Amino acid sequence: MSQNLSITQSGAVARITLTQPEIRNAFSDAVIAEITAAFVDVGSRTDVRAVVLAAEGPAFCAGANLNWMRRMADYTRDENIADAGKLAEMLRVIYECPKPTIARVQGDVYAGGMGLVAACDMAVAVDTAGFCLSEVKLGLIPATISPYVIRAMGARAAHRYFLTAERFGAAEALRIGFVHEVVAADELDAKVDELLKALTTASPNAVRVCKKLVIDVAEREINAGLIAATVQGIADIRASHEGKEGVQSFLNKRKPNWLV
Repeated sequence: MSQNLSITQSGAVARITLTQPEIRNAFSDAVIAEITAAFVDVGSRTDVRAVVLAAEGPAFCAGANLNWMRRMADYTRDENIADAGKLAEMLRVIYECPKPTIARVQGDVYAGGMGLVAACDMAVAVDTAGFCLSEVKLGLIPATISPYVIRAMGARAAHRYFLTAERFGAAEALRIGFVHEVVAADELDAKVDELLKALTTASPNAVRVCKKLVIDVAEREINAGLIAATVQGIADIRASHEGKEGVQSFLNKRKPNWLV
C-alpha cells in the first residue's frame, strides 16, 4: 500500500483502489507507474480470477493532477513523448490484463480518468456520477486515451463529447455504452459483486481466452483471416482441459471441477 493506491485480495478477487480523495484521485507520473505495476502484479497471480478498480472519496478520477500538469507545461516535445508513453502503457496493461476487470465508479470521472474506466472490461457507476472529456477546454486533445474511450462509447458519441467537452451524467454514459450499469450508491457493491460472481464461477481459462478473443476481433474486418482465427480459437478451447471438463460436467449434470 502507498499513499496513492492500495492493493487488496479477498478470495479470488483483487482490488486496486485509488486512495487520494483529497485531490480527487488525480494521477501523476508516479501514480501511473504504480497503477501499471499493480495491474501487472494482480494479472500474474494464479489465485486471482477478477480485478476491481475502485477509488475513495467523492470522485473516481479527475485526470492529471495540477502539479504534474505544471511540470508538463515546461516539457520539451521529446519529454512529452516519453511522458505520454507511460500513460499509454498503463492503459494498455489494464486493457490487456489477463484477468477480467471491473471499474467501480463511485463518483465523477474526468479527462484521463475516462481512460481508466474505458480500459476496464466492465464499468458500474453510481447514478450521481458525472463524466467529461475536458481536454479541448485546455487546448489539448484526449489522444492517449482515445483508442479505449472510442471503443467504449463509439465514434458517434466521441464526435460530440471529444469536441464539446460537455459534462454528461450517468444515464447518458449508460445510453452510449460507456458504462454497463447505473445504480444508486447503496447498490453499487451489490452490483459489482453480482458481476464478480459470474466471472469467478466461469471457467478461468475460458474467461481469459474469451477476453483476448474480444480484443483480437473488435473493429476488425470480417475476412478469411479473421474467420480462420476464430475457427482455430474454438478448436483450441474445445481441446483444452477446461473445455473438455466443462462439456463433460454439463452432459453429466455435475459441477465442473473449478467449482468443486
